Amino acid sequence: MEATIVRKTKSFRLRSDLLEGLQRNARRTNRSLNNYVESVLLDVVYHEPNAVTKAAIEEAMSNRNPNKVYSSTEEMFNDILNEE
Repeated sequence: MEATIVRKTKSFRLRSDLLEGLQRNARRTNRSLNNYVESVLLDVVYHEPNAVTKAAIEEAMSNRNPNKVYSSTEEMFNDILNEE
């Protein structure tokens, strides 16, 4: 037995360049604009990152990254060249 998916009509105002990009991507994938936009939105709303990605996000957000941070490229190159 198949579940019926209820769809509702809604109107959005989009920038013209964004709409053109969406239409171009829909044509490229041989899909209707509606189908393409719906699939993009479903991916955004329901995509759940895996455990490794979640841990990396958590680490980056907490500033516990053990990697050295440089204030300039010169400082970085000096550090690299002096590792010998």
